[in-house]
Amino acid sequence: MAAMRSSGSDWRRVALAMFAVGWGANQFTAMLLAYRDELGTSTQVRAVLFGVYAAGLVPALLVGGAASDRWGRRAVVLPAVVASPLATLLLVLERSSPGLAAGRLLAGVCSGIVFAAASAWVAELSVDEAPGTAARRAAVALSAGFGVGPLVTGLVAQWSPAPLVVPYVPHLVLGVVAVVLLWPVPGPAPARTGPRPPLLRVPAVTRSRRFVLAVAPSAPWVFATAAISFAYLPAELTGPQPGALAFTGVLSGLTLGAGVLVQPLARRLDERRVLLAGQVGLLLAVLGCGLGVVVLELDARLLLLVAGPVLGAGYGCVLVSGLRETERLAAPAERGATVAVFYALTYLGFAAPYLLGAIGGGTTALVVALVVAVASLAVVTLGRRVPAPGAGAVSGG
Repeated sequence: MAAMRSSGSDWRRVALAMFAVGWGANQFTAMLLAYRDELGTSTQVRAVLFGVYAAGLVPALLVGGAASDRWGRRAVVLPAVVASPLATLLLVLERSSPGLAAGRLLAGVCSGIVFAAASAWVAELSVDEAPGTAARRAAVALSAGFGVGPLVTGLVAQWSPAPLVVPYVPHLVLGVVAVVLLWPVPGPAPARTGPRPPLLRVPAVTRSRRFVLAVAPSAPWVFATAAISFAYLPAELTGPQPGALAFTGVLSGLTLGAGVLVQPLARRLDERRVLLAGQVGLLLAVLGCGLGVVVLELDARLLLLVAGPVLGAGYGCVLVSGLRETERLAAPAERGATVAVFYALTYLGFAAPYLLGAIGGGTTALVVALVVAVASLAVVTLGRRVPAPGAGAVSGG
């Protein structure tokens, strides 16, 4: 990307756009029970509505990051930020399953484009800052949006007289504000060196031994920890659940809020030793799964308020560490595409509740998740000793 003139606050405007799109991406989590209660949607339909988001997100991640490398960050990010509140408007206006699915699909496309391209944009607006600052800024913006969105939506839905309409209003307002503030931010001109690579591509660095062993095994745990906390564990409880909408919103907020609060510590850990925060995050995933086993065995919903933040802290540590390592490995001309691959891997974690259910659910499945987390930690611990591409010595000390 070519140099550009920008003010010191421009990264904040891009981060606010990421926050707004993250809000819109995860607000639906707290609404699943509302659709069950108000419209009588079945478990299968709710699963489709939850999952169709990823069907839009993953391809948009892979194409959006590369498109921003080719045409510039602003040219790709701004239209997606504009479309995000339109996706929410579809959820407000529609009651049919196909209509709701269309809104969720559009939200996924917006998220995929923004998460990769805007992360790269924040990095370019933070070039004069200390190493790791850009990764922390992007991670905090996204995590805050993921956490605050379902928290507000769940609380509003619990007591609103129109639980399928009013909970979406805050995002509509936030989305418009984000567009207005982002509009004047200049975008860097794309680099014009050599032939243009294809839009849908996997950068070579993501096939390197360093990326495959040190980044890829931990990436799915970014969202697996969060999904286990507020999508899997509550659904496995059998006791009475008064105020379920509000509780789900609070649990989501606590989980992802912990993920935000831990990120400055994660940054310091990675400054002490490369990928240390990722290893700590996987340890927290192991601990969180263990606490989850206790929650299910005792059928104690309130203990989720302990397990959730532990899993959320694991989410935050793995996200910061993986994003920082991805940015270290990425060539400047492929930063968007490389970050996109990392985020695509993180979103595989959203399949965790379905995979755990497919192997029988309950505590047994959660023990399997715990074992996989331990195995991931072992691979990353070995992988961090693999030199980065082009390095002559072991990376990370």
